[in-house]
Amino acid sequence: MNPMTFAETLTGALVMAPMTKGSNLPYRRLCVELGARVTMSEMTVARRLKQKRKGEFALIRRAPDEPFFGVQLAGTNPEEMAWSAGLVESRGADWVDINFGCPIDHFTRKGLGASIGRQPNRIRRLVEAMKRGVTRVPVTAKIRLGWNDDDRNFLDQAKAAADGGADAITVHGRTRNARYRLAADWDAIGQVVRAVTVPVVGNGDVLFPHEIGEARARSGCVGVMSARGVLIKPWLFREATEGYLDLDGEAREAIYRRYVALALEHWGDDEHGRARVREFLRWHVGFWCRYARRRDDGSWPTMQQREDTPVLRSRLEALLARADDAALDFVTDALLAGESLDPGRAPAMHEAARDTDLEAEG
Repeated sequence: MNPMTFAETLTGALVMAPMTKGSNLPYRRLCVELGARVTMSEMTVARRLKQKRKGEFALIRRAPDEPFFGVQLAGTNPEEMAWSAGLVESRGADWVDINFGCPIDHFTRKGLGASIGRQPNRIRRLVEAMKRGVTRVPVTAKIRLGWNDDDRNFLDQAKAAADGGADAITVHGRTRNARYRLAADWDAIGQVVRAVTVPVVGNGDVLFPHEIGEARARSGCVGVMSARGVLIKPWLFREATEGYLDLDGEAREAIYRRYVALALEHWGDDEHGRARVREFLRWHVGFWCRYARRRDDGSWPTMQQREDTPVLRSRLEALLARADDAALDFVTDALLAGESLDPGRAPAMHEAARDTDLEAEG
């Protein structure tokens, strides 16, 4: 693809982030039905592809209805990364991304993700290798601001990726140690925009449609990427073009049931398939319960703070807002069984709702 055409694709786009577990194929299909035009795979480990692991090959499969699909690779060996980039290109990816931002301990201890960001020269070499491995698709890099607040080397990372030939750079506006606890730094993302000549996509804390334009205006980035935002609200893609949608409980339930149908189609409507669907559905329900609408005074909830008293207009909405395990299991099992989400059948809440910070790399 011509670099100019790729830049045009990213310009003004709301990009679905590459999320471990979150950007599974049926969820990407749901998001496409709700307006997504640029989607990405779950993070895929290059070495596992080289080892011909079926589970890893499943991650790079493209849904037939995805308009513009990218695969994100993780690895440390330039030769493996080049080979894997060529493989995913041959399998139909529109572009290939390399992960320099994953903060998860399991991966950073192996030298993957954000740990590579501590060595900008390695970023350059890995991007160069991936560029050699492809013939026609763009190669991009996704970085964080640094390892911690004492090592915010994001400009060095971005320049290294650009020097290596990256066609675009995505910047998650937090350090690795910050994980998802702090608000994203869109001013730092703006510094990257001004420091490199390739397109920059910003990532962090986008939950409502007006925040997309505000983030672009503040940083100057060409597009915006969303992870948790589109897990909580898969219809955020539609909002990006139509404006805020105040969906009631019934409308949201219909969207969740559509995901179940797509997941059963993907994994199968047998005992094994339903077990897989339940695993993913239960995980998604843990994000869907975090949805909060615009407040009655016209102000907006934020990504980083749970609503103590969300605006609830029905018993169904109250059920969907519960974050205790009993309610999450009830909603999951009812959706999977095709049964009514009858609040009268829901278990009583015996303990305070969990306040865990579910993470989604992206």
